[in-house]
Amino acid sequence: MVKNLVLIGGGHSHAIALKMFGIKPLPGVRLTLITANQKTAYSGMLPGHIAGFYTHDECHIDLKPLANFAQANLYIDRVVALDLENNKVLCANGLAVDFDVLSIDIGSTPARLSVSGAAEYTIAAKPVSQLLEHWYELIAAVGKNPQEPIRIAIAGGGAGGVEVALAMQSHLHQIFHQNQQPIQNLEIHLFQRNIQLMPNYHQSVRHQLQQILTERGIKLHLGENVCNIAPKNSKETRETFEIKCDSGLRVECNKIFWVTQASAPEWLKIAGLGTDEQGFILVEDTLQSQTHPQVFASGDIATMVNYPRPKAGVFAVRQGKPLFENLQRILLGKSLKPYKPQKQYLSLIGTGDGRAISAMGYAYATKGIFTLPPHKLLWHYKDCIDRRFMKRFRFE
Repeated sequence: MVKNLVLIGGGHSHAIALKMFGIKPLPGVRLTLITANQKTAYSGMLPGHIAGFYTHDECHIDLKPLANFAQANLYIDRVVALDLENNKVLCANGLAVDFDVLSIDIGSTPARLSVSGAAEYTIAAKPVSQLLEHWYELIAAVGKNPQEPIRIAIAGGGAGGVEVALAMQSHLHQIFHQNQQPIQNLEIHLFQRNIQLMPNYHQSVRHQLQQILTERGIKLHLGENVCNIAPKNSKETRETFEIKCDSGLRVECNKIFWVTQASAPEWLKIAGLGTDEQGFILVEDTLQSQTHPQVFASGDIATMVNYPRPKAGVFAVRQGKPLFENLQRILLGKSLKPYKPQKQYLSLIGTGDGRAISAMGYAYATKGIFTLPPHKLLWHYKDCIDRRFMKRFRFE
């Protein structure tokens, strides 16, 4: 009897699991991948791509050859609902896919609905394909009119917001230099609701990055909660928006990138899956849903009940192998194996200029083991790690 294993999303965990299914296929299993995009970005190289260090293909996994290698059916479609009583995945184009076992790895999106005007006038960091579409348009526009000043805002002072701010500044400064225009034509504002940058990191990391941002002229607005965004009539040729904060602070910008706290799509909760307060799927140590044993989840979209961890790519990558093993085990009728994520993890944070900061610390802890200041060798080390990871998904 053929069993249907359906994977929703081409996240890091699923990419690894697919590669392993290709190496170690399971007879009698029909494997299907449903994903909104054929190419999925590797989060570790995305800031480097924005800074201009990597091409689009160098930092994206092409899921078509990967699915072929795993002998999986590939549907490029957006999932809109789950029917967990009849075990069906419902897609935007009307496709209904049956499953016996389901795995979800769709990442997360920045929460914008609570801020008036954010959904209409800002550019979310995810989905990455839309972020990059806007970014390519922006650098093309700046390249066309480099003499015209531009102001950019980034909402979110976590690691993602900080890296994006530094990467964007680096790339745009390069364009200004090439066109012999002053870098003062660029103004970047970084808004952070917390009074500290990167609150999940050790104080030494926060201090170093705050110093770097300040030295590079990025305007920090710490302890400022953005409450309203609206278009503003301006004499400028570029569109202008006004950002308003609870404190009364008002800042005008031409582009606003939203890199705030992650959120989950509503259809997960509507389907009846057990979720946390943010809507992420609650999973046991086996990466199996608390409420529906036929459903697994990994990466940002999952919250491990016993081991909560930050929404970071390093944890999604580590979940790939245990997810693969437990998907195979449930299909074979075997007992599942618990997975315990590491407490300590290494962060290599790019500073947008061919250097990186190294921070070894604890998940959700204020104490750090060590922090190394920005250095080219650390960026080289990070680059080697990232390229080695991506090499696993290159197919001739």
